[in-house]
Amino acid sequence: MIEGRNPVLEALRSGRPIHRLYVQDGCQDGPVQTIVREAKKRDVMFQFVPRQRLDQLSETGRHQGVIAQAAAYEYAEVADMLELARKKGEPPFLILLDGIEDPHNLGAIIRTANLAGAHGVIIPRHRAAGLTAVVAKASAGALNFTPVARVTNLSALIEQLKEQGLWFVCADMGGEMMYRLNLTGPIGLVIGNEGNGVSRLVREKCDMVASIPMKGEINSLNASVAAGVLAYEIVRQRMG
Repeated sequence: MIEGRNPVLEALRSGRPIHRLYVQDGCQDGPVQTIVREAKKRDVMFQFVPRQRLDQLSETGRHQGVIAQAAAYEYAEVADMLELARKKGEPPFLILLDGIEDPHNLGAIIRTANLAGAHGVIIPRHRAAGLTAVVAKASAGALNFTPVARVTNLSALIEQLKEQGLWFVCADMGGEMMYRLNLTGPIGLVIGNEGNGVSRLVREKCDMVASIPMKGEINSLNASVAAGVLAYEIVRQRMG
């Protein structure tokens, strides 16, 4: 947490990765407006909250109406992931997360990505968990080795990566059984939000929709578990 007007403004202007900015509701003086302007300029997600919320978040008791939650780790670029695959002599394998909000799920997926040999994880800039300390802990150290990129528009990114030869498969109960799909070659695996799944716009950009067989009385898996099951089907097919 970065607290206080000057420290927050300096962090924004320095380009330090900021996950979220909290601003006291009703605070409209010049320094706060400058901070909000800088946040908008850098596409930093911010929200106005009651003073009581800031008091709860504050570790120093001197937040002056603004607290920034800095990313625990630096974000990578998608180009870095493709370069990593090239250096390893492997077809790119990326995991794209369409709105994962639980930091424990995000950390667990990053851990799975590392173990499954994925070259990176891509998350959206808005309405999703970022690289907080909770995510780092849940990843069990994998965040030190697995690059994570943050992008503004997943649908547009998928289109760009298709031009570079990647195919995309998303997880959805209404899709084809995953064992019947060809998941080899350059591939992006898309996992949706914990409650709503993959958004319509992102799903329409995918080449394949994969379902996981369900034999029990309930019909859905935790997002991180679903990511693990599908990631290892990709591993199995690559090894085969």
